[in-house]
Amino acid sequence: MPAPKFHALNGLQISRGMVWVDEYGWSAVEKSLEYSLTGAALIDGAKRQAGRPITLQGEVDAGWIQRGKLEALRQLSEADAVASYTLVLADGRTFNVQFAPAAIPVEGKPLARPELPDDQQPYIATVRLITV
Repeated sequence: MPAPKFHALNGLQISRGMVWVDEYGWSAVEKSLEYSLTGAALIDGAKRQAGRPITLQGEVDAGWIQRGKLEALRQLSEADAVASYTLVLADGRTFNVQFAPAAIPVEGKPLARPELPDDQQPYIATVRLITV
Protein backbone atom coordinates (compact mmCIF):
# COMPACT_ATOMS: atom_id res chain seq x y z
CA MET A 1 0.00 0.00 0.00
CA PRO A 2 1.54 3.36 -1.00
CA ALA A 3 2.21 6.02 1.63
CA PRO A 4 -0.39 8.79 1.83
CA LYS A 5 0.33 12.05 0.04
CA PHE A 6 -0.18 14.07 3.22
CA HIS A 7 0.25 14.10 6.99
CA ALA A 8 -2.93 13.80 9.05
CA LEU A 9 -3.68 15.12 12.54
CA ASN A 10 -6.95 13.90 14.00
CA GLY A 11 -8.05 13.18 10.43
CA LEU A 12 -7.22 16.71 9.21
CA GLN A 13 -4.96 16.56 6.14
CA ILE A 14 -1.73 18.56 6.32
CA SER A 15 0.69 19.03 3.43
CA ARG A 16 3.51 16.48 3.51
CA GLY A 17 5.77 19.36 2.44
CA MET A 18 5.61 20.51 6.07
CA VAL A 19 8.84 18.99 7.36
CA TRP A 20 9.46 17.60 10.87
CA VAL A 21 12.24 20.09 11.64
CA ASP A 22 13.24 18.88 15.12
CA GLU A 23 13.16 15.13 14.44
CA TYR A 24 16.79 14.75 15.48
CA GLY A 25 16.90 17.50 18.11
CA TRP A 26 15.77 15.29 21.00
CA SER A 27 17.11 12.31 22.90
CA ALA A 28 15.07 9.60 24.60
CA VAL A 29 17.83 9.30 27.22
CA GLU A 30 17.99 11.87 30.01
CA LYS A 31 21.14 12.05 32.15
CA SER A 32 22.36 14.25 34.94
CA LEU A 33 25.85 14.59 36.34
CA GLU A 34 26.77 15.68 39.84
CA TYR A 35 29.88 15.25 41.93
CA SER A 36 30.00 13.81 45.42
CA LEU A 37 32.00 15.33 48.27
CA THR A 38 34.79 12.90 47.40
CA GLY A 39 34.85 14.10 43.81
CA ALA A 40 33.30 10.97 42.34
CA ALA A 41 30.97 11.45 39.39
CA LEU A 42 27.37 10.59 40.19
CA ILE A 43 25.52 9.92 36.96
CA ASP A 44 21.78 9.33 36.96
CA GLY A 45 20.01 8.32 33.80
CA ALA A 46 16.63 7.18 32.55
CA LYS A 47 14.75 6.74 29.32
CA ARG A 48 12.05 9.33 28.66
CA GLN A 49 8.58 7.86 28.18
CA ALA A 50 7.14 10.74 26.11
CA GLY A 51 7.54 14.42 25.30
CA ARG A 52 9.39 14.19 22.00
CA PRO A 53 8.75 17.37 20.03
CA ILE A 54 7.23 17.08 16.58
CA THR A 55 7.35 20.46 14.89
CA LEU A 56 5.93 20.46 11.38
CA GLN A 57 7.04 23.51 9.46
CA GLY A 58 6.44 24.88 6.00
CA GLU A 59 8.72 27.24 4.09
CA VAL A 60 8.27 29.94 1.46
CA ASP A 61 8.90 27.39 -1.30
CA ALA A 62 7.21 24.26 0.13
CA GLY A 63 4.71 22.88 2.60
CA TRP A 64 2.01 25.51 2.34
CA ILE A 65 -1.29 25.01 4.11
CA GLN A 66 -4.64 26.48 3.18
CA ARG A 67 -6.04 29.13 5.52
CA GLY A 68 -9.15 27.03 6.24
CA LYS A 69 -7.03 24.06 7.39
CA LEU A 70 -4.80 26.37 9.42
CA GLU A 71 -7.87 27.77 11.18
CA ALA A 72 -9.15 24.23 11.84
CA LEU A 73 -5.78 23.34 13.43
CA ARG A 74 -5.85 26.50 15.55
CA GLN A 75 -9.35 25.70 16.78
CA LEU A 76 -8.33 22.11 17.53
CA SER A 77 -5.34 23.37 19.55
CA GLU A 78 -7.65 25.55 21.68
CA ALA A 79 -10.55 23.10 22.06
CA ASP A 80 -9.10 21.02 24.91
CA ALA A 81 -5.85 21.78 26.72
CA VAL A 82 -5.00 18.14 27.44
CA ALA A 83 -6.59 16.24 24.53
CA SER A 84 -4.48 13.70 22.67
CA TYR A 85 -4.66 13.17 18.92
CA THR A 86 -3.32 10.71 16.38
CA LEU A 87 -0.70 12.09 14.00
CA VAL A 88 0.02 10.02 10.89
CA LEU A 89 3.00 11.24 8.92
CA ALA A 90 3.07 10.88 5.15
CA ASP A 91 5.69 8.12 5.49
CA GLY A 92 3.24 6.04 7.56
CA ARG A 93 4.68 6.59 11.04
CA THR A 94 2.00 7.15 13.68
CA PHE A 95 2.29 9.07 16.96
CA ASN A 96 -0.05 9.91 19.84
CA VAL A 97 0.42 13.67 20.36
CA GLN A 98 -0.79 16.80 22.10
CA PHE A 99 -0.22 20.38 21.10
CA ALA A 100 3.04 21.57 22.66
CA PRO A 101 2.88 23.54 25.91
CA ALA A 102 4.75 26.80 26.57
CA ALA A 103 4.66 27.85 22.93
CA ILE A 104 2.18 28.99 20.35
CA PRO A 105 1.11 25.59 19.03
CA VAL A 106 -0.16 26.75 15.62
CA GLU A 107 1.35 29.72 13.80
CA GLY A 108 0.94 30.92 10.24
CA LYS A 109 1.51 33.83 7.94
CA PRO A 110 0.07 34.34 4.47
CA LEU A 111 2.27 33.52 1.52
CA ALA A 112 1.06 36.71 -0.16
CA ARG A 113 -0.60 39.79 1.32
CA PRO A 114 -4.28 39.39 0.45
CA GLU A 115 -6.71 42.03 1.66
CA LEU A 116 -9.54 39.55 2.08
CA PRO A 117 -8.07 36.04 2.34
CA ASP A 118 -10.38 33.13 1.68
CA ASP A 119 -10.09 29.58 3.01
CA GLN A 120 -7.97 28.54 -0.01
CA GLN A 121 -5.27 31.20 0.57
CA PRO A 122 -1.86 29.51 1.08
CA TYR A 123 -0.09 30.11 4.39
CA ILE A 124 3.34 29.23 5.70
CA ALA A 125 2.70 27.48 8.99
CA THR A 126 4.33 25.87 12.00
CA VAL A 127 2.51 23.24 14.06
CA ARG A 128 4.14 22.34 17.40
CA LEU A 129 3.28 18.97 18.95
CA ILE A 130 4.75 16.60 21.53
CA THR A 131 4.38 12.86 21.88
CA VAL A 132 2.35 11.56 24.85
